[in-house]
Amino acid sequence: QEVMDMEVKPQPSQPHWYELHVQPCLAELLGTALFIFIGCLAVLEDSGDTGRLQPALAHGLALGVTVTVLGDI
Repeated sequence: QEVMDMEVKPQPSQPHWYELHVQPCLAELLGTALFIFIGCLAVLEDSGDTGRLQPALAHGLALGVTVTVLGDI
């Protein structure tokens, strides 16, 4: 009778292999591609009087967007 009264707790399931291996790699690839693409465009479109400010702001903005979009992966 005591065995019948015990509650059975479900075991937490293991994450799928996609979530463990593929998803972080895709996030890294997308983040790096965005970061490099935006940074290179900032250097190419540099007007003469902005100096180092425009590429630095572009890299910071790209990094902020990447962390915001892909942060929970």
